[in-house]
Amino acid sequence: MKQLKSSRRNFLKNTVIASTGALLLPDFLKAQKRANPSERVNLACVGIGNRGGEIIEEFSKTGLANIVALCDVDMGAPQTLKVMSQFPDAKRFQDFRQMFDKMGNEIDAVCIGTPDFSHFPITMTALSLGKHVYVEKPMGRTFNEVELMMKAASKHSNVVTQMGNQGHSEANYFQFKAWVDAGIIKDVTKIVAHMNSARRWHGWDTHIKTFPPAEKVPSTLDWDIWQMQTFGHNYNHDFVNGQWRCWYDFGMGALGDWGAHLLDTSHQFLDLGLPYEVKPVKLTGHNDFFYPTSTTLSFKFPKRESKPAVEVMWYDGVDNLPPIPEGYGVQGLDPNIPPPSTGKIEAPKLNPGKIIYSKELTFKGGSHGSTLSIIPEEKAKDMASRLPQVPASTSNHFKNFLLACKGQEQTRSPFSIAGPLSQVFCLGVIAQWTGDTIKFDREKKTITNNKKANELLIGPPPRKGWEEYYKV
Repeated sequence: MKQLKSSRRNFLKNTVIASTGALLLPDFLKAQKRANPSERVNLACVGIGNRGGEIIEEFSKTGLANIVALCDVDMGAPQTLKVMSQFPDAKRFQDFRQMFDKMGNEIDAVCIGTPDFSHFPITMTALSLGKHVYVEKPMGRTFNEVELMMKAASKHSNVVTQMGNQGHSEANYFQFKAWVDAGIIKDVTKIVAHMNSARRWHGWDTHIKTFPPAEKVPSTLDWDIWQMQTFGHNYNHDFVNGQWRCWYDFGMGALGDWGAHLLDTSHQFLDLGLPYEVKPVKLTGHNDFFYPTSTTLSFKFPKRESKPAVEVMWYDGVDNLPPIPEGYGVQGLDPNIPPPSTGKIEAPKLNPGKIIYSKELTFKGGSHGSTLSIIPEEKAKDMASRLPQVPASTSNHFKNFLLACKGQEQTRSPFSIAGPLSQVFCLGVIAQWTGDTIKFDREKKTITNNKKANELLIGPPPRKGWEEYYKV
């Protein structure tokens, strides 16, 4: 695709890029400000419609945040107008760069509820200015974006980060950790994660050979800013309001959407790290533009010290159920799973969840904050007296972030933990996109058997005017 010819406004009007790539900023922007324990956190919100609006509401409920700024590329859409009416005193912006330029000294933290591909430039800007960052999952669209986000967070060590897999502050997090510490979950050799609900792109013609035709841009939408650093696309309604998730260029499909809710605790507490192989087992409706209607992926992780090698199997698609072990029982609709911004979860044949196989025990679990159970039921009853007491959560994911901004807690899904998890999904997407098995060097962080796939770790170069975000 051709890059857009239109020029972009400078990142910050008074910002100078040094030869090293570092940002030379006014002193008041360099300060890494932490709110005092007695103060509320001044929170700027970028992406305020749909899921972004839900995030803002959750932060507001904590009573720990002042919503000082609202920013969205479409400030006249019904979903954004609703949020603006709830916070009439918050200043409003259509360009996140202008927001930081004009309000840099009034912002403590930023929440980012934009599409997957646009997490990166907003996050990198916030980190460079010493602002705490809460960003929805997955962290970024490409492996390299996530790598740079982790490096920036490490460089600005006083900045608090949190990825928005909200179940990582609920019961499953504390139970999984307690069961690992007590030796209940040990010697895991296989994990099956499945998300078999219908997706937005199911039913689309899988023989599409081009992007959808150009349509008239809504008068309230800044389409140029919407695209951020990506190559130019003509506006089409099937790119916005959640539809971006369907396209390789913009979103991360079902894997990026649900993987962080299903595999987060397994990845962290089993020390999985990055896989050495990702193999596409099934790709129904594979094409070059949007995600398959059904996907089965195999991720292979090596032995880690005393922990055995693990294979993680991923299943999505309404007709692509995983094998169910004997004694699994019935999995009802889990109340811990919040409905999507588009409405209710359609009841699938099998609700989103995971099955964890160890050498001695088998566990089943749902998504988000859902707790695990041992199967079959007879085995669970036999183990009941040996299960450790699980502590209750001291704070939900949103309160945890704000308390961390105030120096009172540590975030449970900081970039150091959420980054490698997000990179696992980035590798899975590359296997989906190319249709090829990829061999990954965990130390050098390169794909060794496929040049095209290796190039996708970085992705296409950014549009002119957006290069500075790729410098740490």
